[in-house]
Amino acid sequence: MPKIRLTVAYNQPPDAGAFYAHYENVHVGLAKAIPGLEHFEWCKVVATPAGDEPRYAILAELTFADMEAFGAGLGSTEGQAAAADVGQFAPNGADMYISEINS
Repeated sequence: MPKIRLTVAYNQPPDAGAFYAHYENVHVGLAKAIPGLEHFEWCKVVATPAGDEPRYAILAELTFADMEAFGAGLGSTEGQAAAADVGQFAPNGADMYISEINS
């Protein structure tokens, strides 16, 4: 079975300082506590190849062993806490993508 990756692309926030502070000091810890999470990584989007203002502020990737582990992790108390926290710091929302990892 292929590993599953959740990619979360956070839209640019109205208050970048508060957004990044909450993300780094609160949300990252909540995400890392999700059961079954094998790997977590995030990056700050700083530019686009065309030089346009980036649509997204942060891209985060959460990797799970398989779809069952992904579903269990996000359905857990910790997963629900992380999901609920998004509304606390990202008023412009986020796009989420679930993908199979091929290597």
